[in-house]
Amino acid sequence: MSSEDANLTAWTAYGRHHIDRATHVPDAARISWGFWPEGPGAEVLGDLSRKRVLDLGSGIGKYAAHLVRDHAAVVDAVEASPTQHERALARYGGLPGLNMIHADAVEHLEQAEPYDVIYSIHGVGYVDPHRLLPALRTALKPGGRLIFSVLHTNSEGRGPSSAVAPRSEVLPLAGGDPLSVRMWVLTEKLWEDLLVGNGLLVDAVEVLQAPDGDNPVRVGLFRAHRRTRITSRPRTPRSPVANAAMGVGVIVYGPRGLLLGRHHSGTRELPGGTVEAGEPLEQTVVRELEEETGLLAREEDVVLLGLLLDDVGGVVRTTVVAVVSRWEGEPADQPNEKVGDWRWFPLDDLPDGLFVPSAQCLTAWRPGLAIEHPPARFYPVDGTAVRP
Repeated sequence: MSSEDANLTAWTAYGRHHIDRATHVPDAARISWGFWPEGPGAEVLGDLSRKRVLDLGSGIGKYAAHLVRDHAAVVDAVEASPTQHERALARYGGLPGLNMIHADAVEHLEQAEPYDVIYSIHGVGYVDPHRLLPALRTALKPGGRLIFSVLHTNSEGRGPSSAVAPRSEVLPLAGGDPLSVRMWVLTEKLWEDLLVGNGLLVDAVEVLQAPDGDNPVRVGLFRAHRRTRITSRPRTPRSPVANAAMGVGVIVYGPRGLLLGRHHSGTRELPGGTVEAGEPLEQTVVRELEEETGLLAREEDVVLLGLLLDDVGGVVRTTVVAVVSRWEGEPADQPNEKVGDWRWFPLDDLPDGLFVPSAQCLTAWRPGLAIEHPPARFYPVDGTAVRP
């Protein structure tokens, strides 16, 4: 059983236990990001009036109901546990402005209309961040805010992990035996790196401490937002070797989106590489595509759009913009390649940190894309220069 399946099982048992006990669902007078009533409240979410808001891992729905009633928000409350959803629906199902949704968090995020604000109180730590964070970014409007709290130090004083992996934690159960869950309890730095790596800008990080000094529990409170424009990162100023002054950028675009990989330096980029001596450009495209991604294409399915011309440190750089219309296989990391982690991205949700030549290739292909990068002259295949 996966960690997420184990968590769903535990929270379903938790909800069933409280349904059988007829536990009262209390209203919330304020947001509590920790496990105690003191500390920051709804003010960290900003103005929510008529904003489209998502409560991720909403449990019994009391905080979502509070934001609808007292802050005029329009809230979707998503909960994976059927029994917790049942409890929330029984208590708040008729509240105007509150939509109770029983769904897997990632599946909902991937199909939902974007939100102004997404928040989660303790819910993020139950889902694999490699699966959750890309979906969270996609589900935020440009400039939209993400605020969430996660366990930082548990009741035994055990601090966060330095690796992105789940660990066993105890879920207390009033009037019953504790339940076992698997949680991602990570350091502040790890969470920040994951957020930034998924195109989110971190605004603030705070570790909340229980007002009772003898209580070792700590909670991390993270505030981030989605950038409004896509950024690019510069190339190295080092001069290229003689046969590396010309390269190709390969645009692979289909129903699942645009193919981008991650360079070991952290940039996201198109497949591509340098033109070898005596090599036709179409052959370069096919060869580099296979070497970097494992995808197989034919030279006759390569369309050369034109040539990009710019310079770095006074050295002229040229990049051929190419589109592959057909290919076979699935992209995968290849041995000894510097670029991997190949993913498909929708054009309206491209990641930040694009490699400059890739960014230039993409705006040459689709000029309407809102990508920031240094200017370059583009010479389409008809030979006419398009000024930067």
